[in-house]
Amino acid sequence: MASTADTAPILEMREIRKTFFTVKALTGVELTAWSGEIHALMGENGAGKSTLMKILSGAYRADVGGEIKLAGQPVTIDGPLAAKRLGIAVIYQELSLSPNLTVAENIHLGRELSKSGLIDRARMERDSAPVLERLGADFGPKTLVSDLSIAERQLVEIARAVHADARILVMDEPTTALSSRETDRLFSLVRQLKAEGMAIIYISHRMNEVYELADRVSVLRDGGYVGTLTRAELSAERLVKMMVGRDISGFYKKAQGEHHKTGALMLEVKDFADGRRVKNVSLTVRAGEVVALAGLVGSGRTELARLVFGADKRISGDLWLEGQRVELHSPSAALATGVAYLTEDRKAQGLFLDMSVHDNINLAVFGRDAGRGGVLDLGSAARRATTAIEVLKIRVAGPHVEVGTLSGGNQQKVLLSRLLETAPRVLLLDEPTRGVDIGAKSEIYRLIDELAARGVAILVISSELPEVVGISDRVVVMRDGIVAGELDGSAEAPITQEAIMELATGAKTTAAA
Repeated sequence: MASTADTAPILEMREIRKTFFTVKALTGVELTAWSGEIHALMGENGAGKSTLMKILSGAYRADVGGEIKLAGQPVTIDGPLAAKRLGIAVIYQELSLSPNLTVAENIHLGRELSKSGLIDRARMERDSAPVLERLGADFGPKTLVSDLSIAERQLVEIARAVHADARILVMDEPTTALSSRETDRLFSLVRQLKAEGMAIIYISHRMNEVYELADRVSVLRDGGYVGTLTRAELSAERLVKMMVGRDISGFYKKAQGEHHKTGALMLEVKDFADGRRVKNVSLTVRAGEVVALAGLVGSGRTELARLVFGADKRISGDLWLEGQRVELHSPSAALATGVAYLTEDRKAQGLFLDMSVHDNINLAVFGRDAGRGGVLDLGSAARRATTAIEVLKIRVAGPHVEVGTLSGGNQQKVLLSRLLETAPRVLLLDEPTRGVDIGAKSEIYRLIDELAARGVAILVISSELPEVVGISDRVVVMRDGIVAGELDGSAEAPITQEAIMELATGAKTTAAA
């Protein structure tokens, strides 16, 4: 990292404030970054991170009174184009590429090269090639973005920033949809950009990433600036307390119960197969039991959950609920039978982002409110939404705010509250804390425990091993579409990260052979 003693910071944001109607999103926030530095920005969902970065990127205008300096000079960022001209680039969780265009066209988007009034695609391809080579891309400038993986598309976003001579690169939760191998490659690239002198502002909820990459960490809470830690000052306890204002260091520690031995058998999956990813899988979940479904990306976990929920069609197998064989051919049939599913992609498959919190919460149960002549009892729907906001501690100005304006953690709570209104007996949770901050995670864990205590059978899919170990009574591990093994917490099958990885990777089988 560049020495802060003898160089001026590339970025200074002082006393940044932003109010939306009566909601104070930012209350005098500051952020300083140097060239050649990876500066992590952390905080709970709703802390103000995204708002601050949208001000830096020109998407929002800050309230009067604050100041932004670049290389010591005050600047006015009155729009996204102004931010780009100043050398600021942002890579959001939802990538902003045009999939129907080539890599070269995306790199030059908004800065197209032309000849005789026509777009010069050949020149743009030649111009893009050195940047792609410099970043180690294994695809060419003529490749359609729609043919690329998420990790490759992310690399195109980075290439666009580098090509535009960006001095500051903001990365918002860049590893959310990446495998461990893709994440390692991204980290190498981030370190390369740092070595080349770029300032990286890295937003993440994953502490292990922050420990591995960050030179300094700034923390926001409730729209305010809490403080900045150097790499030498970092510790889990200190960082968590700064983010949430309280000590929740033990929030993973759940006492494994005897539910897998004593609870009534609620869900039984027998020999499920879909002809593609899922191959003769069987498992059970009892009342009051939390069973984690673990495995590497591509092992078939999500596909299995979708088969149980009736979202996809299986070619073989039987499903039993409370001892009765059932056929669930659609999600509506599953919900009517008491099976609910939280999708891993809340924005694309779960929520209606342009609808209100009120409508999203009530969507699955509006029929209950129909009175005589089919007239809806709007009061019941309003009370239901207000109660859900209070119980799940959803941070929102009111129930009629659009869901799309909420932070990721609060969006997840809205989706969970909708599912809970259906009073499920079996709850399938697919990556319930993905992209969620540590405070919201603790609240989701509390909710899972409360539901289990009421006798709900819960199957949780998670890629975070500490989470799997911390919340489950039992762990079923999948590998290549089959059940590789089961861990019940006994001396012979302990629920540990090492035991899970041995089954998920086949290391245990290989060693035994």
